[in-house]
Amino acid sequence: MTALLAALAGVLGLAVGSFLNVVVHRVPAGESLVRPGSACPRCGHPIRRRDNIPLVSWLVLRGRCRDCGARISVRYPLIEAATAVAFVLVTLCLGPGGWLAAPTGTPILAVAQSLVLLAYLWFVAASIALTAIDIEVRRLPDRIVLTSFAVVVLLLASAAAFSGDLGAILRALGGGAALFAGFLLLALVTRGGMGFGDVKLAALIGVATGWIGWPALLTGVFAAFLLGGLFGIALLLARRAGRRSATPFGPWMIAGAWIGIVAGQAIWDRYLAVAGLA
Repeated sequence: MTALLAALAGVLGLAVGSFLNVVVHRVPAGESLVRPGSACPRCGHPIRRRDNIPLVSWLVLRGRCRDCGARISVRYPLIEAATAVAFVLVTLCLGPGGWLAAPTGTPILAVAQSLVLLAYLWFVAASIALTAIDIEVRRLPDRIVLTSFAVVVLLLASAAAFSGDLGAILRALGGGAALFAGFLLLALVTRGGMGFGDVKLAALIGVATGWIGWPALLTGVFAAFLLGGLFGIALLLARRAGRRSATPFGPWMIAGAWIGIVAGQAIWDRYLAVAGLA
């Protein structure tokens, strides 16, 4: 059952990844996600259905447009593959029998678990899209961040209603509020050192990590600043950036969040044991 669900999640991830390529391309430009249909940016020829199969079409076409031979960015298959892999891993973590999933003994609890899984599948899709966009154009569009915040809160609140675990949704909302306030203060103090897109993303991350637990939230924040700091130091040593160079922080926030979600409790327990506080 778990293997079958993971396989289905992988197929769904490929399809979602194909759509995320549209999101990454069109949302920063303020374009519709529905119309017009996908077309080659060089020759304008509409993409045929057989050339729009996730991952497979890029390999068959060898990364080139069928009509004009223009190169198709490797970003497209990478996002599709990354989304598929991420969907499988999240399903193995939070799906039936996953090590982060709550036990289910009744149909109602099974529904609650399904809603939690959907919330984190949405979050992983948003994570991939926001990472790609922030790297390319250094923006975290409200269209994705705020929509994802609303969807994740709605799904988790529905899961809490089914399971009766109101403490989890209160903790998630508290985590979102705490990170929003903390990052807002940091943005105001640094005066441009952190963008308000990061502040709004912090609220979404606070909800996603807070639902798992406070150790996940705290580990996620620490990991974000650690990874971002190490990357900045590496750029300085490689002379690819100066002390005042601006680098996108959103991808590190997202990476830290997923570290917190997947391993936050284990890292926190290990820290307490080493510190002699356990």
